Parts: sequence; C-alpha cells; structure tokens
Amino acid sequence: MPSRLLALAAILFAAPAMAQDDPLPSWNEGASKQAIIAFVEGVSSEASADFVDEAERIAVFDNDGTLWAEQPAYFQLLFAIDRVKALAPQHPEWQTQEPYASILKGDLKTAFANGEKDVAAVVGATHAGMTTDEFAAVVEEWLATARHPTRDVPYTQMTYQPMLELLAYLRANGFKTFIVSGGGIDFMRVFTERVYGVPPQEVVGSAGKLKFSVVDGRPILEKLPEIDFVDDGPGKPVGIQMHIGRKPIAAFGNSDGDLQMLQYTCLPPGPDFCLYVHHTDAKREWAYDRQATFGKLDKGLDAAAINGWTLVDMAKDWKTVFAK
Repeated sequence: MPSRLLALAAILFAAPAMAQDDPLPSWNEGASKQAIIAFVEGVSSEASADFVDEAERIAVFDNDGTLWAEQPAYFQLLFAIDRVKALAPQHPEWQTQEPYASILKGDLKTAFANGEKDVAAVVGATHAGMTTDEFAAVVEEWLATARHPTRDVPYTQMTYQPMLELLAYLRANGFKTFIVSGGGIDFMRVFTERVYGVPPQEVVGSAGKLKFSVVDGRPILEKLPEIDFVDDGPGKPVGIQMHIGRKPIAAFGNSDGDLQMLQYTCLPPGPDFCLYVHHTDAKREWAYDRQATFGKLDKGLDAAAINGWTLVDMAKDWKTVFAK
C-alpha cells in the first residue's frame, strides 16, 4: 500500500511540474506545437541525426503579421500617416498636393490609389530630412503615445504572445533569432530589443539611403528621401546574405512577401523548419489570406501545402493571441 501511495503522489506532483515546463504555454496541443518542439529537440540534441551546430542555428522572423498585427494597415504606414498630419503646418502645399491632401482629408483609399508609389512618397517625406538619432526619438515618442485605431491600445501591445514564447524557446535552445521584415530597419530597431529581445544588429529591413557628415565636430547620419533596399519578397534572401551571412535553418512568416525567405530556408535538403502564421481568427484578431490588402497569403498558402510547411491556424492553435 505505501508503495502505491508513493506512486500516486509522484504522478500528482509531477503533473504541475510538467505543465510549468511547457515551453509554449500559449499554444494549444496539436500538430503545429508538436512540429515546433520536435524540430527544436532534433537540431539541439547531439544524440539526434538532425543535430545542428549551435553556430548554424539561425532563425528568421518576419515582423508585420508574424510577430505583431498588421491590420487595418502596416503600423509603420500608420506612423507615416500620423507624421503627415503632424508636419502639415510646415508644408502648406500638402493641402492640394497628393497623396498628402487626401491623407489630411482622411481619404486613404484615394491617397494610396497608386499603391507602392504613393507609399514611397509618404515614407520619403516623413522619414527623411533628419538624423538617424532624431528619427529614433520621433518613433519612440509615437510608440509611447499613439494608439491602435480599432483596439485603442499601444502598438507594442499588439504583439503575439505565442510568438514571443517561440522566440524565447528558440533562444533557450541555442538559436540566434533575427527579424527579417519589409518594414523600415531604422523604424524597427527602435523597439525590437525591448519588445522581442532582438537587438538592433539582428534586425534586417528595408532601408533608405543615408549620408554621413561631421557637424560641429559630431558625426551624424542623415536620412535621405531615397530608397536604398527593399527587404520584401525576393529581397529577403538577399538581405539575409548581406546582413547575416548564414542561411537560416528556420523561417517564420505570414504572407506572400515571406515566400522567398521560406523557400531559401527550406527548399534545400537538410534539417530545417518553415512556418506560416495563418490569420483565421476574426473574433480575437482578423481573418484574411488570399484577398487581403495587407498581408496577402495566396502563393504562400499553396506553397505550404506543397512543401509540407507548418501552417498555424491562429483560431485553433493559439490559446491567446495578444501579449498582456
């Protein structure tokens, strides 16, 4: 009898310990969670046939729609729109000049009717003409004061708790975690270390041209209104090579803009892991994929099925969505 009681006690006391040891507590049990854990255990165990040396454990993450939300528009675009409004008194010509006139009227559909051309114009007008330090201060102030237009919370509270856990889990198992995103590199570097634990030197993004000079004995970098590099689509593998110099063994995205990054990571043979976050949760977040204006997932959805990549169903796979 005592031995039976001891065995029962061991089971009862082991259960809470097992729950506490769960590296991904915001993920529901299922194929996606199992695939992540199996991959991480395989590449980090020296006894495994899939073992990968720690120096080569590189994981890359998209940001918009993968680590934080991207609706009703990319947050950096919303930042640029707010900047147009703030700078308008210094630019009376914007009252009649597009796309600024429509932005000031609140008609964003007309403002961005020309797509990337209008976006580039607005980003150039609102991100340039200052030093990198001055720009960082403007972004910091915006993040501290701006609120998401429909959720009424700071933008940094629109991060995904399951993905924060995934970042921590990978790092605990010897991975270097990089952000490789279409967002502006100077914009993201302001907050990624604080929000994701990813330092500025491990952020890859789109970039405008910079000009170095010395003013009053002080070295500065001035942001120019010209695009230097677009880290989206086929630009992502290029950015990885330029900034990281090693091919990743794990890649995480949510849209067609991430497709080439996932192909670069997972199409060659070898231990690797690719995952798409599929936005299926209209109740807790948004539901969108093939027809979306922001974060379109069409070709990538097909590629995931063909290549056997992990497709996270946000509504089913995540116990919670946003970080507290």
